[in-house]
Amino acid sequence: MNPMNRREALRESLLDEQEGADALMVKPAGAYLDIIRDIRQASNLPLSAYQVSGEYAMIKFAAQAGAIDEARVVRESLGAIKRAGADLIFTYFAMDLALSGI
Repeated sequence: MNPMNRREALRESLLDEQEGADALMVKPAGAYLDIIRDIRQASNLPLSAYQVSGEYAMIKFAAQAGAIDEARVVRESLGAIKRAGADLIFTYFAMDLALSGI
């Protein structure tokens, strides 16, 4: 798909639904919050979002450099994905969240 064509992303997702998909997924999540919102408004299927390794690495490296508060940025980025309409979020921060309650 052309990453600049949000109508194509919505059309492809709805086609997947028509073809019998049980759920839909958007990845990478952070750069496609608008697509998550578009799909959420057009479909009642469970919608998952994958916060890919590059998004994880950006947050980790920025925190390591002292540029951000990692826990706050993780909560904010995952919150934005949820707010956009994702029912499920796949993230490399899952263990951090489960163990430390970031």
